[in-house]
Amino acid sequence: MSKKILGRTDIVDFPNLELFNIDVKMDTGAYTSTIHCSKIIEEGSTLRCIFNSNTHKNFGKTEIVFDTFWRTDVKSSNGYKENRYKIKSDVIFFGKTYKINLTLSTRDDMKFPVLIGRQFLKQKFIVDVDLINVSFLKK
Repeated sequence: MSKKILGRTDIVDFPNLELFNIDVKMDTGAYTSTIHCSKIIEEGSTLRCIFNSNTHKNFGKTEIVFDTFWRTDVKSSNGYKENRYKIKSDVIFFGKTYKINLTLSTRDDMKFPVLIGRQFLKQKFIVDVDLINVSFLKK
């Protein structure tokens, strides 16, 4: 399988999360991918997540309940370790749906609500930092 070329940023859909035309940034320095989640409530064996933002466009008051989730440690570039919830979902690049693991984090103070990490990018994509919105422009 040949690898597709992505730019440093893109606009993608997360259909399972009811999030469409979401700005994402490729982060080859990060192992895991992360998505903005404004509220997380663990209730018994389920995880209730509210994907809402006044900062990021196309983040409405979407509420999704997950039956499958787990926790994982994520180390930031400054060495700080944080324990986050992790979910599985789908993302669409170039009209094709891919499975993706996403950690949940509050990213209202960040420019991009989603970072796409190496775990997802490997064996599928090459990132050309001179390009932007390559997948979105082929929509």
